[in-house]
Amino acid sequence: MLSSVRKAQEGDDEARNLLIQAYTPFILKIAAATCGRYLKVGEDDEASIAMIAFNEAIDNYDQERNVSFLSFSEILIKRRLIDHYRKENKGSKVIPLSSLEDREGEGDAGFVTLAQRQAAQLFQEQREASERRAEILQFTQILKEFGISFRELVQISPRHEDARVRAIEVAFVVAGCREYRNHLLTKKELPLKKLEKHVKVSRRTLERQRKYIIAVALILIYDLAYLKEYLAKPSGVGGGNGE
Repeated sequence: MLSSVRKAQEGDDEARNLLIQAYTPFILKIAAATCGRYLKVGEDDEASIAMIAFNEAIDNYDQERNVSFLSFSEILIKRRLIDHYRKENKGSKVIPLSSLEDREGEGDAGFVTLAQRQAAQLFQEQREASERRAEILQFTQILKEFGISFRELVQISPRHEDARVRAIEVAFVVAGCREYRNHLLTKKELPLKKLEKHVKVSRRTLERQRKYIIAVALILIYDLAYLKEYLAKPSGVGGGNGE
């Protein structure tokens, strides 16, 4: 993927077009999660803005920043869409969902109908579902850079609860230490020699649980909110050294 980005930055239009075509589903997922509704290329302005933002991300991506290209492009897509909505809503009064609540003492006009409340709730649920799907897609793309598939996580997850807790503890240490974090992101591997001195886990166990630890650490590093819900921070785990 990064090789395609470099080719596009160097003026290879074919590489750029193939990259945009391959990641159109990703672009639309991020845009839909930001807008809270389904988008279609050629019909929605937001879809066009997201595609342009992805193209902009190709031009401006810098691998030296230790941030994956997809994470960088996601940030840019969301930023451009927010800018778009700010321009669209300039001078207009935006009514937040919190205003759609029952207010006492204002007669019938002060109450929002059940249908309106249900519509607001449905909108929120759909947006969260869309955001979850987009986050899983983002995580899947990140894992690919480390030679791990999303489906593989089910197979490599430690079967015993205590083993899983220890692996998560190690992941928190990796994510909380700048040195370990940078090692993981740049070399696509765990700093095993240093890590085995830092945690109470054997080198053999670290190697056996390597992919699972990496996956959990990436969830923490990229702050994937929905996936983090499945991770409880083990007691006694701090931010690590090197911050």
